[in-house]
Amino acid sequence: MSTLMSFTLVAILALVAAVIILSMIERRFPRITVLEFERGLRYHRGRFTGVLQPGQYRTSVATTAIRKVDVRPKVIAISGQEVLTADGVAIKVSLAARYRVVDPALAVNGVENYEIALYTALQLALRSAIAGAPVESLLQSRSTLGKDIAEQAAPAATTAGLELLSADFKDLTLPGDLKKIFTQVVHARQEGLAALEKARGETAALRHLANAAQLIDRNPNLMQLRILQAFGQQSGNTLVLGVPPAAQIVPVQSGNAE
Repeated sequence: MSTLMSFTLVAILALVAAVIILSMIERRFPRITVLEFERGLRYHRGRFTGVLQPGQYRTSVATTAIRKVDVRPKVIAISGQEVLTADGVAIKVSLAARYRVVDPALAVNGVENYEIALYTALQLALRSAIAGAPVESLLQSRSTLGKDIAEQAAPAATTAGLELLSADFKDLTLPGDLKKIFTQVVHARQEGLAALEKARGETAALRHLANAAQLIDRNPNLMQLRILQAFGQQSGNTLVLGVPPAAQIVPVQSGNAE
C-alpha cells in the first residue's frame, strides 16, 4: 500500500514538474501566429534575419523578436489642402489613395514610417499637379487628374516598399465668388447652345422651303396637286373646281340657195 502511495506521489510530482517546465518553456519560447493577411519580420539580437510567411512560429523572447506587418490594401486620405493654381486661384482639394505593402522588409527597415512617407509623396504630387494648371483646366480634367498624381507619386511609394493602387479626388472646392462666376458661365454656355440649335433648325426649315419653291417654280402643276392632297387629308371641306366656259355654239340655218 505504501509502495502504491509512493508511486502515486511521484507521478503527481512529475506531472507538476512537467507542467511547470512547459509553462516556463511557453513563457520563454512563446508561439507567435502570423495570419494569412500578415507577414512577419524576424529580428535576432536586433538584426533582421528574414520575412515569415503565414503560420505559427516559436521564438525566444530573450534573443528574437517578430514584428507583424499587415499587407492588405489600405486607404490614406489627404484632406484640406489649400493650393494655388497656375492662374493664382486658391482652391481646397482632398485626395484619397489606395495602397498596399509589397515589400515588408523595405517598408519597415527602409524608412522610419512608410505611411508618413507615402502621405508626403502624395501631398507633393497633388500640389505640383494643382500648381501646374489653371483652374478651368483642372475642372475639365478632374476625372484623370488623380491618375496623373498616382503616377507621379508611384516611384516614392516603391522606394518605401509600397504599391500605389489608385488615387482619386474626393473634393475640389472653389472660392464662393469664383463658384458663382463659373455657374453663370455654364448657364450662358447652355443658353448659347440652345440658341444655336434653334438657329440650325430654322435654317434647315428655310432650306427645305427654298427647295420646295424651286421645285414648284419648275413644275407649277405641283402646287395644285399639293392643294388637292391637303384637302383630301381633311374632312368637312367643300372644294369647287373652276371649269372653263363652254364654247359658244353658233347655229347654222339651212335654206335653199337662190
